Amino acid sequence: MKEFMLLIFNRGDSKKSFSPEKHTEFARKCEVYIERLRIQGHLISGQPLVSDGKIISGSEGKWKEVPLNEANEMQVGYYHITAGDLDEAVTIAKANPEFEYISNARIEVRPIRTKEDSTGFVYPRTP
Repeated sequence: MKEFMLLIFNRGDSKKSFSPEKHTEFARKCEVYIERLRIQGHLISGQPLVSDGKIISGSEGKWKEVPLNEANEMQVGYYHITAGDLDEAVTIAKANPEFEYISNARIEVRPIRTKEDSTGFVYPRTP
C-alpha cells in the first residue's frame, strides 16, 4: 500500500451559513466516512483545520506574515490514507461528504514520498 494525502479546500468558511442541524448532519456523515476508512484499513489520520492562522513567506530577516483570508480558497482539512494506487486514492476522495455539502469543495490527492531514493532516508511517521 502507498500513502496519500487528501488535502481538502473550500472557498472561505463555507460551513458558516449552515444551520446547527445541517452542521450536525454534515459532521455525522464525516464521522461515518472516517469510520469506514478506518475499518477498511485506509485511514492513517485526518483532521479539520481551524480557519485562524497565518501565511508566512520570505527568508531570515525578510519574513512576511499575513492572516489567512476566508474570502480566498483555503485548506480546511486533510486525510492521510493508504491506497493501492492513485486511482484508488481518487475513488476514496470522491466519497468524501464535503462534495455533497460544499459546492466549491476541492480535494487534492497527492502521493507521499516516504523515502528518499538518493540517500535511503525514511521519513518518520507517527503510527
